[in-house]
Amino acid sequence: MVTKNGLKLADVIKKAIEDHMVTNAEYEEIYNIALEDGRIDNLEKALLAEFKNMIADKTIKRVP
Repeated sequence: MVTKNGLKLADVIKKAIEDHMVTNAEYEEIYNIALEDGRIDNLEKALLAEFKNMIADKTIKRVP
């Protein structure tokens, strides 16, 4: 089931992928969006896992 928060989260992560970087503020925003409705659904879990993997393999760079 795709939720409004899931779609919003996908958009913000997509921007980070396109920029190849994520600021600390954007990083926090991503997690706040996921937690906004009080639960993390399957789409959000998958998006967050992929996002973490991209940071780990440096596809997306964290910047201040």
